Amino acid sequence: MAFRLGTLSDGRAVLLDDGLVEPGDDAEARWWDLGRLTDGRLADPMDALGDLPTLNDLTGADGSPDGGPDGTVGLAGLGPAVPRPRSVFGIGMNYVAHVDEMGRAPSGAPVIFTKFPSCLIGPSDDVTVVGDRTDYEVELVAVVGRRCRNLAESEVWDALAGVTVGQDISDRALQTAAEPPQFSLGKSYDTFGPIGPAVVSVDLLANRDDLALSCAVDGEVRQDSRTSRMIVGVEQLVSYLSQVCTLQPGDLVFTGTPAGVGDPQGRCLEPGQRIDSHIQSVGHLVNHCV
Repeated sequence: MAFRLGTLSDGRAVLLDDGLVEPGDDAEARWWDLGRLTDGRLADPMDALGDLPTLNDLTGADGSPDGGPDGTVGLAGLGPAVPRPRSVFGIGMNYVAHVDEMGRAPSGAPVIFTKFPSCLIGPSDDVTVVGDRTDYEVELVAVVGRRCRNLAESEVWDALAGVTVGQDISDRALQTAAEPPQFSLGKSYDTFGPIGPAVVSVDLLANRDDLALSCAVDGEVRQDSRTSRMIVGVEQLVSYLSQVCTLQPGDLVFTGTPAGVGDPQGRCLEPGQRIDSHIQSVGHLVNHCV
């Protein structure tokens, strides 16, 4: 299975080539309209996520279909790669160095919260800063590809459509306002969930268990780590969630952020700043703070 599934800003499902995998302000990808390729059947990206065999049949080993593209697109022409997920799960405290910088003790079980789907935005949309403790968190996001329940860890990667890049923007003040802390609301302001540029299938990843991820603010790298440093990996996380919830195509799992976030440094986001997020083999986001 090899594809990069994107959503144009007008809501159309498209297949993309690798033009937006590496950072570059002028980067563009060629796109193929899935509605045209499937006689309208997979014009909606949520329908496309529920039919991975067709996506696989349409593409070659490099993730691109045969025939000429319908156009080219940059980050600004894309919406959220998964526009209407039923569920969006977040994982807290999943890198040891991040646990340490936040002054917390490791948990005996995964720390699970939700991000309300209404927070999701595209890969170059603006992030609205709320107060003086709005923070950045680059994360690998796993995208469910079929209805599933009670997955064994060995079944997880086959149940995923792929992965995408995410920013788990967080209002630390609201996140910790209650006692005990309740993460979900502080993670879910409108614009607090940039994702994209595409859902990238597992076969197109350099190493599904060890991908470099980074976040820069105004060109200064603040986060620089690898997904292999997760305390609980993708297989374990998705299996764990599936023991409780029936997962559906398009459900998202933000898998946690590495060290370097702004709040413990007193360096949270401010209007006018630019957030660059990148994950190896997957792509990048460029979001400006307003």
